[in-house]
Amino acid sequence: MGIAQLFAPRKPSIIGLDVSSTAVKLLELSQHSDGYKVEAYAAEPLPPNSVVEKNITDVEAVGEAIRRAVKRSGSRSKFAAVAVAGSSVITKVITMPSNLSEDELESQIQLEADQYIPYALDEVNLDFEVLGPSESNPDTCDVLLAASRSENVDSRVAAVELGGLTTKIVDIEAYTLENAFPLLASQIPGGIHDNTVAIVDIGATMTTLSVLHDGRIIYTRDQVFGGKQLTEEIQRRYGLSYEEAGMAKRQGGLPDNYIPEVLEPFKDAMAQQVSRSLQFFFSSSHHNAVNHIILAGGSCSIPGVDELIEERVGSTASVANPFTNMALASRVKAQALSNDAPALMIACGLALRSFD
Repeated sequence: MGIAQLFAPRKPSIIGLDVSSTAVKLLELSQHSDGYKVEAYAAEPLPPNSVVEKNITDVEAVGEAIRRAVKRSGSRSKFAAVAVAGSSVITKVITMPSNLSEDELESQIQLEADQYIPYALDEVNLDFEVLGPSESNPDTCDVLLAASRSENVDSRVAAVELGGLTTKIVDIEAYTLENAFPLLASQIPGGIHDNTVAIVDIGATMTTLSVLHDGRIIYTRDQVFGGKQLTEEIQRRYGLSYEEAGMAKRQGGLPDNYIPEVLEPFKDAMAQQVSRSLQFFFSSSHHNAVNHIILAGGSCSIPGVDELIEERVGSTASVANPFTNMALASRVKAQALSNDAPALMIACGLALRSFD
């Protein structure tokens, strides 16, 4: 290592912040010669309805939860990466002349963007990435254009600021999953190359199916289904408040009939949901099978879900754990991280943006 490298300033790390409908999840990673290390982690619950179907409806409540998560995690970083839901983003691949400079490309895209985007341009945040030469014409290149309504981006940036951080990156959830996907390679029989793998992320209110082939996303679809249905059933059946039901779901202590009469039917509904989501994918593509299913999201921590889905769908399945080969800082509680691992794929993909 030369002197210049020795004294080169370290790039400030960027915290991955995943704002879901029930919690804010914070993750900070560092990179070493032998892989990654979890430097800080925290999850803070959100008040009911402060995020509805991935849109922030109460910026103050989310900002407050971010502030608590930062404090609890002990992270010193001041920068954050957040993601907007794929359903709130329009993406389109367009072709452009290859000989344009970055600035010329930007001006050209601004001029032509209104052809591709059904909103007024002053209402959207726009970004693009050059994918490479077009297959059909070597003098042109393919450019991925992404646009989101400004309100989706602005509400996240405002909440992050209230939480005491500065937003460095706004990503798209599907691409953060793709970013974190290589961390799961050891969990996938045959690895990720040439394989078609489905990631089913079952959150509190939404289930997102993302299918990757050779490590790239080829399909994504959201459906309204999630762990909230189980919490509401516990609440109804045992006369608890929503908060008490959520706590009982995680910590146990419910009557004996809970597993056969409440939990097993919910697991069945999950398996049915996964099967149905995959059928949509098969019917809209030339694929008729996936090599492996990765289960992500809080509901996938329920024991035995992977075996049930394997049995129903006929593909091998495993529960996501992006931290299998990572070291942990002493302040990170290994048990808490392990419990929440399936729900941290997006936070993980965002935290990895530190090393771009």
